[in-house]
Amino acid sequence: MCMKIDILTIFSSMFGALTESLIGRASQNKILDIKVTDVRLFSKDKHKKVDDKPFGGGVGMVLKPQPLYDAIKSTGVKKKNNLYKNPYTKPYVIYMSPQGKTLNNEIVKNLSKFKHLVLICGHYEGIDERIMNYVDEEISIGDYVLTGGEIPAMVLVDSVARMLPGVVKEESSVTNDSFYNGLLDYPHYTRPIVFRGHKVPDVLLSGDHKKIEEWRKKEAYRRTKERRPDLVKK
Repeated sequence: MCMKIDILTIFSSMFGALTESLIGRASQNKILDIKVTDVRLFSKDKHKKVDDKPFGGGVGMVLKPQPLYDAIKSTGVKKKNNLYKNPYTKPYVIYMSPQGKTLNNEIVKNLSKFKHLVLICGHYEGIDERIMNYVDEEISIGDYVLTGGEIPAMVLVDSVARMLPGVVKEESSVTNDSFYNGLLDYPHYTRPIVFRGHKVPDVLLSGDHKKIEEWRKKEAYRRTKERRPDLVKK
């Protein structure tokens, strides 16, 4: 199955990173179909202006509703969700915003079930509130503010893409990652066996797969308890 991702932005040149590494290969292998659209193309202003001063006064600018609305509609979004028997087949519209739910692994796993995601990258003071009538979910990547929604959109695309079959060569690389099962990842080692006086744990050199698996589980729990006790409480 090919997942379609539409990204609506006023800075389309920022998304060159999505042609590299695993994401780039996933696009080449038809696992992902990523389309970046410049919202300015939908502006009816003769200067292609997409922002204006906020009503009521205040600093900054706000992205106007008309260009965003037309850009969203161009992706195939329909207002009535009941047109889709399976909710995961509808285009799912996400606004990348510091006011949204904080992105986590459970959200990522759920988003990976959709066939079509539409990501809106905000800028300046945000978007006209009336566009929220066409947004299914508002997502943040942390409790801080960036200059725009482009980098958060790339973070979301990367995290969701890794969940799709065929993107990561070995599925266990995904299921053993931090957060997938509620714990942080266990420590990893490679050659040489001894580096500057520090030796690889003997159990990893034993060839006993059962003992290695037990060690990894214990280390994952120990590391989580030490670094993220809030996850252990959950």
